[in-house]
Amino acid sequence: MNIYVGNLHYGVRESDLKEIMEEYGNVSSAKLIMDRNTGRSKGFAFVEMDNDNEAKNAISSLNGASLEGRDMVVKEALPRN
Repeated sequence: MNIYVGNLHYGVRESDLKEIMEEYGNVSSAKLIMDRNTGRSKGFAFVEMDNDNEAKNAISSLNGASLEGRDMVVKEALPRN
């Protein structure tokens, strides 16, 4: 399952995010979205987890949880329209 993680502090790294998500199951990838011009984080990421049940558990546990002083938005990523 592909998971959207938003409202991230700009100092959060992919390795930090992967470590947090791995508490709930196997993470196949964690991709922090960066601004092309500045090279700075845009404050959101996508995390891929193989097991849907583990992903749903991570979403329900982490949505609204505080990381680096900001409440994360964690939900299933939907395809672009």
